[in-house]
Amino acid sequence: MKTSKPFTYLLLLCLPFLLGGCYSFTGTNISPDVQTISITNFSNAAGQGPSNLQQFVTEDFKDYFQRNTNLRILPQAGDLQIEGQIMSYTFSPAAIQRTDAPAGGNIGLDQAGANRLTIVIQISYTDTKNPTNNFDQSFSGFADFPPSLDINQISQAQIRQITERIIYSVFTKTVANW
Repeated sequence: MKTSKPFTYLLLLCLPFLLGGCYSFTGTNISPDVQTISITNFSNAAGQGPSNLQQFVTEDFKDYFQRNTNLRILPQAGDLQIEGQIMSYTFSPAAIQRTDAPAGGNIGLDQAGANRLTIVIQISYTDTKNPTNNFDQSFSGFADFPPSLDINQISQAQIRQITERIIYSVFTKTVANW
C-alpha cells in the first residue's frame, strides 16, 4: 500500500496534538488538569550536614521541577504537593582494605579504602487530582570519597551531586511515572 505525501505530512502535523494530551517530550506524564505544584521547605531531622543543607535541597527540588515541567510553583496547596525531610546524613567506611602487617607483626590492619556519604530523604507526595498516586517513601543517594578526605572537606557541589540523584528519582516517581 502506497501512501500519499500530503497524507503523511498531515499525519506528522497532527501527531503532536494527538500525543499532547498527557505526555510531553520532556519525559513527563502529567494530566492536563494538573497546573501547579507546591514544594514545602525541607527540614533536617538528621541534624547533620552543612547548616544550609535543607535550604539548598528545597531550592534544588523547586528548580528541577520548574526546569523540567510546565507546572507553576506555589508556596502551598498545589495540585501536586511535595513535603520532604532529610532523615539521614551519614559518612562511613565503604570499602574495608587489609593493610600489610608492620615489620615483625603477623596481623594486618583493616582500614577504609573509601568513605561513603549517604543522604536519605523522606518524601510525602500528594496528587490532589488523582490520590491513587500519593506516596510516602524514602529516597537515598550516596557518593564515595577517598579515605584521606574528611567529612568537613566535602564541598556543597559534591553534596549536590548526591541530592540531584535523589531529586531525579523523586521526579521520575511523581511526574514521569516510569
